[in-house]
Amino acid sequence: MTDAPPTEALLADHRPLPIPPGVEDADLEQLFGRLLFRASLLGGKLADTERAAQAEQRELLRALIEVDDALADLALDSELVALGRGAGIEATRMRMLGRLRKAEVKAMRLEGLFADPATTEIVGTEVRPGVAPETVVRTVVNGFMWKGEVLRRAQVVVAAGAPDPRVSSEPEPEPEPAPDPEPEAEAAAVPEPDADSVYEEPVDAAPEPAPPAAAAARTRRVQPRVRTRSGRKRKK
Repeated sequence: MTDAPPTEALLADHRPLPIPPGVEDADLEQLFGRLLFRASLLGGKLADTERAAQAEQRELLRALIEVDDALADLALDSELVALGRGAGIEATRMRMLGRLRKAEVKAMRLEGLFADPATTEIVGTEVRPGVAPETVVRTVVNGFMWKGEVLRRAQVVVAAGAPDPRVSSEPEPEPEPAPDPEPEAEAAAVPEPDADSVYEEPVDAAPEPAPPAAAAARTRRVQPRVRTRSGRKRKK
């Protein structure tokens, strides 16, 4: 064990730092409070930056999952399989899934489990005797988890209970609609009078105009005849 060098030797070349003017009169409590405030602001900005980065990463991972779906569809294309491209497509897909697993993206395994609405979307049902209803029996589209949160829900087919044989599958006949009530007999129509039986009041015929001479004779006054003495004498 070596002996430690003496303290005097370490401080031989030590020079004290210059003290800035006004430091002795500074309020240390106030300065420490300002330092904590600045630290909290920087912490908030850092948290916002991390959330934004996670959101961008989440969108990128979802895009990669959609690429995996497209590769799965291409692997089922008969023309590409006939051309010998199926193996290459499947290898590319396996590599893509490996990258997703490194990014903590895990595919869901839901067969035999109860369909949780938070992680599954039911797209169909199948009758499975002996299987409890709402149990996942087949996965149509894979779901994925990322860091404990649902990255994409899975589309699944669940079991349905067997139909009751006592219940007829035929639809019940709809009741016939009640007939409309007959309208009340209309009042007997008043017969219109016959044109031949209509009584017409006689119209007085206008008097024929009399001839001018006869009209003058009727209007002429008859002058009485006056006998004079001379006439009487002559008559004698």
